[in-house]
Amino acid sequence: MNYDHYDLTFAQWCIYGSQGLALAGVFAYVFYRNVIVFLILIPFGILYPLLKRKEEKEKRLQQLNVEFKEGILLLASFLSAGYSVENAFASSVRELTLLFGENGLITREFKHIENQIKINRSVEQALSEFAARSGLDDVKNFAEVFGAAKRSGGELVSIISHTSNVIRDKVSVRQEILTMSASKQFEQKVMNMIPFFIVIYIDITSPGFFHVMYTTAIGRIVMTICMVLYVSAFFISKKIMSIEI
Repeated sequence: MNYDHYDLTFAQWCIYGSQGLALAGVFAYVFYRNVIVFLILIPFGILYPLLKRKEEKEKRLQQLNVEFKEGILLLASFLSAGYSVENAFASSVRELTLLFGENGLITREFKHIENQIKINRSVEQALSEFAARSGLDDVKNFAEVFGAAKRSGGELVSIISHTSNVIRDKVSVRQEILTMSASKQFEQKVMNMIPFFIVIYIDITSPGFFHVMYTTAIGRIVMTICMVLYVSAFFISKKIMSIEI
């Protein structure tokens, strides 16, 4: 699996495409009240699945990172118990199957590494390929440290244990930050919907209140500026909430 690419299923394309068209309709209604504008915005609505595909890819990478932490901790524990590298991977696969199931991301990756070992490929090469496919810094760092420790003939167990603990702490900090920012992310989603609710509420309670904004040139210019500001604020808030460690 190449984690740099995420393929949406046909059902996902249909669902996200429908959501994109609905968003195009909402924007056309709230900011312009014009069918022609809706037709112009349809291509942007169709591009919505591409944005969701990026989000799904990022979610999968986050899940892989969390599962990878558990995988290397298990691997380090088996190595510390005196297992050989080959047996440590085999035992880790069994434990990971219990934790994440046979279709777990890290379960499949460790199983693939185990199969590579069985056909006499080196662990370092299998880990390097996994690191390249995942694109995760933690996996790359672990693969590099593992390869360097194997080549140098040093204390492999202690080096891997130390590296595993460092990666564990890093992933734990990331998860803690995500947990702490979850409420803010929810607030962000609510605030994103507030302008639309305000316009619809005023339309219902005071019909014609915004009529001048949709029938005059100045009104259309003002609403266009409002839409640009809203879209800019949306992406800025997404950028602020995206915390890299």
